Amino acid sequence: MELKLEHKQAAHCENGTVSALLRYYGINLSEPMVFGLSSGLFFTHLPFVKLSGMPVTSFRTFPGVFFSRITKLLGIRRKTKRFFNQEKAMSKLDELLKRGIPVGCVVGMYYLPYVPIEYRFHFNGHNICVIGKDEKSGDYTVLDSNITQKVTISAKDLQTVRFAKGGTYPLMGQMYWIEEVPKELPNMKLLILKSIRKTSKLMAYTPVHIVGAKGIIYLSKRIRKWEKKMGRRRALLNLAQIVRMLEEIGTGGAGFRFIYGAFLQEAAQKTGIEEFNAYSQRITEIGDMWRDFAYKISRMFKKRSTEENYTFDQLGDMLQAIGEKELSFFKELYAVSKQYLR
Repeated sequence: MELKLEHKQAAHCENGTVSALLRYYGINLSEPMVFGLSSGLFFTHLPFVKLSGMPVTSFRTFPGVFFSRITKLLGIRRKTKRFFNQEKAMSKLDELLKRGIPVGCVVGMYYLPYVPIEYRFHFNGHNICVIGKDEKSGDYTVLDSNITQKVTISAKDLQTVRFAKGGTYPLMGQMYWIEEVPKELPNMKLLILKSIRKTSKLMAYTPVHIVGAKGIIYLSKRIRKWEKKMGRRRALLNLAQIVRMLEEIGTGGAGFRFIYGAFLQEAAQKTGIEEFNAYSQRITEIGDMWRDFAYKISRMFKKRSTEENYTFDQLGDMLQAIGEKELSFFKELYAVSKQYLR
Protein backbone atom coordinates (compact mmCIF):
# COMPACT_ATOMS: atom_id res chain seq x y z
CA MET A 1 0.00 0.00 0.00
CA GLU A 2 1.45 3.33 -1.08
CA LEU A 3 -0.30 6.69 -1.32
CA LYS A 4 -0.02 8.60 -4.58
CA LEU A 5 2.21 11.50 -3.66
CA GLU A 6 4.98 12.80 -5.91
CA HIS A 7 8.43 13.19 -4.39
CA LYS A 8 9.98 16.64 -4.58
CA GLN A 9 13.30 17.80 -3.18
CA ALA A 10 13.38 20.86 -0.95
CA ALA A 11 16.08 23.03 0.60
CA HIS A 12 14.75 22.36 4.10
CA CYS A 13 13.30 19.11 5.45
CA GLU A 14 10.34 20.51 7.40
CA ASN A 15 9.34 22.77 4.50
CA GLY A 16 9.51 19.75 2.20
CA THR A 17 7.44 17.52 4.49
CA VAL A 18 4.77 20.14 5.17
CA SER A 19 4.60 20.95 1.43
CA ALA A 20 4.11 17.25 0.68
CA LEU A 21 1.26 16.91 3.20
CA LEU A 22 -0.46 20.00 1.78
CA ARG A 23 0.10 18.81 -1.79
CA TYR A 24 -1.63 15.51 -1.07
CA TYR A 25 -4.80 17.49 -0.27
CA GLY A 26 -4.55 19.65 -3.38
CA ILE A 27 -2.94 22.69 -1.75
CA ASN A 28 0.06 23.51 -3.93
CA LEU A 29 2.34 26.05 -2.33
CA SER A 30 6.00 26.63 -3.19
CA GLU A 31 8.64 25.90 -0.57
CA PRO A 32 9.40 29.64 -0.09
CA MET A 33 5.68 30.32 0.38
CA VAL A 34 5.37 27.58 3.01
CA PHE A 35 8.47 28.94 4.77
CA GLY A 36 7.26 32.54 4.65
CA LEU A 37 3.67 31.87 5.71
CA SER A 38 4.85 29.81 8.68
CA SER A 39 7.26 32.61 9.76
CA GLY A 40 10.09 30.10 9.73
CA LEU A 41 12.93 32.64 9.70
CA PHE A 42 14.27 33.16 13.21
CA PHE A 43 17.44 33.38 15.28
CA THR A 44 18.38 32.42 18.79
CA HIS A 45 21.63 31.72 20.60
CA LEU A 46 21.20 29.44 23.63
CA PRO A 47 24.34 29.25 25.82
CA PHE A 48 22.46 27.00 28.28
CA VAL A 49 21.42 24.38 25.67
CA LYS A 50 24.19 22.12 24.38
CA LEU A 51 24.68 20.12 21.18
CA SER A 52 27.87 18.02 21.16
CA GLY A 53 28.83 19.89 24.33
CA MET A 54 28.61 23.35 22.78
CA PRO A 55 25.92 26.06 22.80
CA VAL A 56 23.11 25.78 20.29
CA THR A 57 22.66 28.56 17.74
CA SER A 58 19.41 28.20 15.82
CA PHE A 59 18.39 29.97 12.63
CA ARG A 60 14.81 28.68 12.57
CA THR A 61 11.78 28.24 14.77
CA PHE A 62 11.45 25.09 16.87
CA PRO A 63 10.61 21.83 15.04
CA GLY A 64 6.86 21.46 14.54
CA VAL A 65 6.11 25.18 14.53
CA PHE A 66 6.04 25.38 10.70
CA PHE A 67 3.24 22.85 10.53
CA SER A 68 1.14 24.31 13.35
CA ARG A 69 1.43 27.89 12.08
CA ILE A 70 0.64 27.29 8.42
CA THR A 71 -2.28 24.95 9.11
CA LYS A 72 -3.74 27.50 11.51
CA LEU A 73 -3.38 30.25 8.90
CA LEU A 74 -5.06 28.14 6.21
CA GLY A 75 -7.86 26.94 8.48
CA ILE A 76 -6.72 23.31 8.31
CA ARG A 77 -7.53 20.88 11.13
CA ARG A 78 -4.39 18.99 12.05
CA LYS A 79 -3.06 16.65 14.73
CA THR A 80 0.34 16.24 16.41
CA LYS A 81 1.09 13.35 18.74
CA ARG A 82 3.97 12.03 20.86
CA PHE A 83 4.27 8.66 22.58
CA PHE A 84 5.82 7.03 25.62
CA ASN A 85 5.33 3.58 24.11
CA GLN A 86 7.22 2.77 20.90
CA GLU A 87 4.89 -0.03 19.77
CA LYS A 88 1.87 2.27 20.09
CA ALA A 89 3.69 4.90 18.04
CA MET A 90 4.23 2.44 15.19
CA SER A 91 0.70 1.10 15.48
CA LYS A 92 -0.78 4.62 15.18
CA LEU A 93 1.33 5.25 12.08
CA ASP A 94 0.03 2.03 10.48
CA GLU A 95 -3.55 2.97 11.31
CA LEU A 96 -3.24 6.37 9.60
CA LEU A 97 -1.61 4.90 6.50
CA LYS A 98 -4.44 2.35 6.20
CA ARG A 99 -6.88 5.27 6.31
CA GLY A 100 -5.03 6.87 3.38
CA ILE A 101 -3.38 9.62 5.40
CA PRO A 102 0.28 10.61 4.80
CA VAL A 103 2.17 11.27 8.02
CA GLY A 104 5.01 13.60 8.90
CA CYS A 105 7.54 12.19 11.37
CA VAL A 106 10.31 13.95 13.27
CA VAL A 107 13.36 11.67 13.40
CA GLY A 108 17.01 11.55 14.36
CA MET A 109 19.46 11.95 11.47
CA TYR A 110 22.22 9.75 12.83
CA TYR A 111 20.53 6.37 12.41
CA LEU A 112 18.82 6.92 9.04
CA PRO A 113 20.15 3.99 6.96
CA TYR A 114 19.72 5.66 3.57
CA VAL A 115 21.81 8.70 4.56
CA PRO A 116 25.56 8.36 3.76
CA ILE A 117 27.61 7.89 6.93
CA GLU A 118 29.64 11.07 6.37
CA TYR A 119 26.41 13.13 6.52
CA ARG A 120 25.05 11.63 9.72
CA PHE A 121 25.14 13.44 13.05
CA HIS A 122 23.08 13.50 16.24
CA PHE A 123 20.33 15.91 15.23
CA ASN A 124 16.84 15.11 16.48
CA GLY A 125 14.92 17.49 14.27
CA HIS A 126 14.84 15.95 10.79
CA ASN A 127 11.43 15.64 9.10
CA ILE A 128 10.24 12.92 6.74
CA CYS A 129 6.88 12.08 5.16
CA VAL A 130 5.73 8.44 5.42
CA ILE A 131 3.38 7.49 2.56
CA GLY A 132 3.10 3.71 2.61
CA LYS A 133 3.96 0.30 3.98
CA ASP A 134 4.69 -2.99 2.25
CA GLU A 135 2.65 -5.59 4.12
CA LYS A 136 4.95 -8.44 3.06
CA SER A 137 8.34 -6.96 3.97
CA GLY A 138 7.08 -4.50 6.58
CA ASP A 139 9.18 -1.74 4.99
CA TYR A 140 7.86 1.83 4.89
CA THR A 141 7.96 4.19 1.89
CA VAL A 142 9.36 7.59 2.79
CA LEU A 143 9.62 10.97 1.11
CA ASP A 144 12.72 12.71 2.44
CA SER A 145 13.19 16.10 0.78
CA ASN A 146 16.98 15.86 1.29
CA ILE A 147 17.11 12.75 -0.93
CA THR A 148 16.73 12.72 -4.71
CA GLN A 149 13.99 10.05 -4.79
CA LYS A 150 11.57 8.25 -2.50
CA VAL A 151 13.20 5.62 -0.30
CA THR A 152 12.23 2.67 1.89
CA ILE A 153 13.12 2.00 5.52
CA SER A 154 12.52 -1.07 7.67
CA ALA A 155 10.06 -0.97 10.56
CA LYS A 156 12.92 -1.53 13.01
CA ASP A 157 14.99 1.34 11.61
CA LEU A 158 12.00 3.68 11.48
CA GLN A 159 11.18 2.92 15.10
CA THR A 160 14.81 3.57 16.05
CA VAL A 161 14.99 7.00 14.37
CA ARG A 162 11.58 8.02 15.74
CA PHE A 163 12.88 7.47 19.26
CA ALA A 164 16.50 8.45 18.65
CA LYS A 165 18.67 9.54 21.54
CA GLY A 166 21.81 11.63 21.59
CA GLY A 167 20.33 14.90 20.29
CA THR A 168 19.22 18.04 22.08
CA TYR A 169 15.85 16.64 23.21
CA PRO A 170 13.93 13.32 23.19
CA LEU A 171 11.74 12.76 20.13
CA MET A 172 9.09 10.50 21.68
CA GLY A 173 7.94 9.31 18.25
CA GLN A 174 6.61 12.74 17.29
CA MET A 175 4.29 12.60 14.29
CA TYR A 176 1.80 14.95 12.64
CA TRP A 177 -0.86 14.81 9.96
CA ILE A 178 -3.79 16.67 8.38
CA GLU A 179 -7.29 15.69 9.46
CA GLU A 180 -9.46 18.06 7.42
CA VAL A 181 -9.00 20.89 4.92
CA PRO A 182 -11.50 23.73 4.33
CA LYS A 183 -13.50 23.94 1.13
CA GLU A 184 -12.04 27.38 0.44
CA LEU A 185 -8.70 28.84 1.54
CA PRO A 186 -8.51 32.28 3.20
CA ASN A 187 -7.45 35.43 1.34
CA MET A 188 -3.80 34.86 0.40
CA LYS A 189 -2.83 38.53 0.35
CA LEU A 190 -3.98 38.96 3.93
CA LEU A 191 -2.16 35.81 5.04
CA ILE A 192 1.09 36.94 3.42
CA LEU A 193 0.96 40.36 5.07
CA LYS A 194 0.18 38.87 8.48
CA SER A 195 3.04 36.38 8.22
CA ILE A 196 5.51 39.11 7.17
CA ARG A 197 4.43 41.23 10.11
CA LYS A 198 4.84 38.27 12.47
CA THR A 199 8.32 37.35 11.21
CA SER A 200 9.49 40.97 11.34
CA LYS A 201 8.14 41.46 14.85
CA LEU A 202 9.86 38.31 16.11
CA MET A 203 13.18 39.31 14.55
CA ALA A 204 13.15 43.01 15.47
CA TYR A 205 11.03 43.44 18.58
CA THR A 206 11.30 40.31 20.74
CA PRO A 207 12.32 41.76 24.14
CA VAL A 208 14.91 39.05 24.87
CA HIS A 209 18.60 39.62 24.16
CA ILE A 210 19.29 36.08 22.87
CA VAL A 211 16.51 36.17 20.25
CA GLY A 212 16.13 37.76 16.82
CA ALA A 213 18.51 40.36 15.43
CA LYS A 214 19.46 41.34 19.01
CA GLY A 215 20.55 37.74 19.52
CA ILE A 216 22.93 38.02 16.56
CA ILE A 217 24.51 41.11 18.10
CA TYR A 218 24.68 39.30 21.46
CA LEU A 219 26.52 36.38 19.84
CA SER A 220 28.96 38.79 18.19
CA LYS A 221 29.94 40.05 21.65
CA ARG A 222 30.39 36.51 22.99
CA ILE A 223 32.64 35.51 20.07
CA ARG A 224 35.11 38.29 20.94
CA LYS A 225 35.64 36.75 24.42
CA TRP A 226 35.90 33.08 23.48
CA GLU A 227 39.62 32.79 22.79
CA LYS A 228 40.64 34.42 26.08
CA LYS A 229 37.94 32.63 28.05
CA MET A 230 38.30 29.05 26.80
CA GLY A 231 41.53 28.86 24.80
CA ARG A 232 42.02 28.87 21.04
CA ARG A 233 41.20 25.21 20.36
CA ARG A 234 37.89 25.28 22.23
CA ALA A 235 37.02 28.68 20.75
CA LEU A 236 37.60 27.33 17.23
CA LEU A 237 35.36 24.33 17.99
CA ASN A 238 32.61 26.72 19.05
CA LEU A 239 33.05 28.64 15.79
CA ALA A 240 32.85 25.36 13.88
CA GLN A 241 29.58 24.63 15.66
CA ILE A 242 28.15 27.91 14.38
CA VAL A 243 29.19 27.02 10.82
CA ARG A 244 27.61 23.60 11.24
CA MET A 245 24.31 25.21 12.27
CA LEU A 246 24.66 27.77 9.47
CA GLU A 247 25.45 25.46 6.59
CA GLU A 248 24.59 21.86 7.50
CA ILE A 249 21.81 21.52 10.08
CA GLY A 250 18.41 22.32 8.56
CA THR A 251 19.63 24.66 5.81
CA GLY A 252 20.82 27.29 8.26
CA GLY A 253 21.30 31.04 8.27
CA ALA A 254 22.32 31.95 4.74
CA GLY A 255 20.02 29.42 3.08
CA PHE A 256 16.99 30.54 5.09
CA ARG A 257 17.57 34.13 4.05
CA PHE A 258 17.72 33.10 0.41
CA ILE A 259 14.45 31.19 0.84
CA TYR A 260 12.86 34.18 2.57
CA GLY A 261 14.05 36.41 -0.26
CA ALA A 262 12.29 34.10 -2.72
CA PHE A 263 9.18 34.28 -0.54
CA LEU A 264 9.21 38.09 -0.58
CA GLN A 265 9.60 38.04 -4.37
CA GLU A 266 6.59 35.72 -4.67
CA ALA A 267 4.74 37.88 -2.13
CA ALA A 268 5.25 40.91 -4.38
CA GLN A 269 3.59 39.02 -7.25
CA LYS A 270 0.66 37.72 -5.22
CA THR A 271 -0.08 40.95 -3.32
CA GLY A 272 0.85 43.46 -6.02
CA ILE A 273 3.08 45.28 -3.49
CA GLU A 274 6.22 46.01 -5.50
CA GLU A 275 8.18 47.15 -2.42
CA PHE A 276 8.66 43.53 -1.42
CA ASN A 277 10.96 42.99 -4.41
CA ALA A 278 13.45 45.49 -2.96
CA TYR A 279 13.27 43.76 0.41
CA SER A 280 13.83 40.44 -1.33
CA GLN A 281 17.08 41.79 -2.76
CA ARG A 282 18.17 43.15 0.62
CA ILE A 283 17.64 39.91 2.57
CA THR A 284 19.45 38.00 -0.17
CA GLU A 285 22.44 40.33 0.27
CA ILE A 286 22.34 39.70 4.02
CA GLY A 287 22.32 35.98 3.21
CA ASP A 288 25.52 36.54 1.21
CA MET A 289 27.06 38.15 4.31
CA TRP A 290 26.15 35.09 6.39
CA ARG A 291 27.73 32.82 3.79
CA ASP A 292 30.90 34.91 3.72
CA PHE A 293 31.02 34.79 7.52
CA ALA A 294 30.76 30.99 7.47
CA TYR A 295 33.38 30.75 4.70
CA LYS A 296 35.90 32.80 6.65
CA ILE A 297 35.38 30.77 9.82
CA SER A 298 35.89 27.58 7.78
CA ARG A 299 39.15 28.88 6.29
CA MET A 300 40.32 29.91 9.73
CA PHE A 301 39.37 26.57 11.32
CA LYS A 302 41.02 24.50 8.58
CA LYS A 303 44.09 26.78 8.43
CA ARG A 304 43.80 27.08 4.66
CA SER A 305 45.78 30.29 4.49
CA THR A 306 47.84 32.37 6.92
CA GLU A 307 46.66 35.44 5.04
CA GLU A 308 43.07 34.63 6.07
CA ASN A 309 43.80 34.06 9.76
CA TYR A 310 41.07 36.30 11.09
CA THR A 311 40.94 37.36 14.72
CA PHE A 312 37.94 36.70 16.93
CA ASP A 313 37.41 40.45 17.17
CA GLN A 314 37.21 40.68 13.37
CA LEU A 315 34.66 37.87 13.25
CA GLY A 316 32.71 39.62 15.99
CA ASP A 317 32.71 42.82 13.90
CA MET A 318 31.39 40.91 10.88
CA LEU A 319 28.60 39.32 12.90
CA GLN A 320 27.69 42.61 14.56
CA ALA A 321 27.34 44.22 11.11
CA ILE A 322 25.01 41.38 10.06
CA GLY A 323 22.94 41.80 13.22
CA GLU A 324 22.60 45.55 12.77
CA LYS A 325 21.57 45.12 9.13
CA GLU A 326 18.94 42.54 10.09
CA LEU A 327 17.60 44.73 12.88
CA SER A 328 17.19 47.64 10.48
CA PHE A 329 15.77 45.40 7.74
CA PHE A 330 13.07 43.79 9.88
CA LYS A 331 12.06 47.06 11.55
CA GLU A 332 11.44 48.57 8.11
CA LEU A 333 9.68 45.44 6.81
CA TYR A 334 7.45 45.41 9.90
CA ALA A 335 6.43 49.02 9.24
CA VAL A 336 5.57 48.24 5.59
CA SER A 337 3.48 45.17 6.41
CA LYS A 338 1.67 47.04 9.19
CA GLN A 339 0.92 49.89 6.80
CA TYR A 340 -0.80 47.59 4.26
CA LEU A 341 -2.73 45.76 6.97
CA ARG A 342 -4.56 48.92 8.06
